[in-house]
Amino acid sequence: MRVGVISDTHNLVRPEALDALRGCAHVIHAGDICRHDVLDALASVAPLTVVRGNNDIGDDVARLPEHVRIELGGATIHVVHDIADVPKQLDGIDVVVTGHSHKPLIETRDGVLFVNPGSAGPRRFKLPITLALLEIDGGKPQARIVQLAT
Repeated sequence: MRVGVISDTHNLVRPEALDALRGCAHVIHAGDICRHDVLDALASVAPLTVVRGNNDIGDDVARLPEHVRIELGGATIHVVHDIADVPKQLDGIDVVVTGHSHKPLIETRDGVLFVNPGSAGPRRFKLPITLALLEIDGGKPQARIVQLAT
């Protein structure tokens, strides 16, 4: 199962992001959406799971959950915008998805895969424009970063 992971779009849905997400069975957005039409565009690609980021204050996104736990392809995934809000106990969690920093990261900590897709929105400083693809095979997740713009 292929899962697209995107974050920090800040009102911008890049065509190359939609292209990279095509063929995914599910898309996760880790917050800082800012306007609901971003979600409409992503939902046209695949079913969508979303959490609220610190910039999601408008009426159309302010009611999104702060964190979500879902199961996809036999893997349990915990999604939260800011890594500072990840629970200390991760029993039963295979993947933690965060955003907020705009810095892409894939790292395994104590057997849990941490994925920050970076930012697919407007460029911040000199950080890359990225998203991540999560492949889940038999409940075993692997992730890779996809650079969208240089």
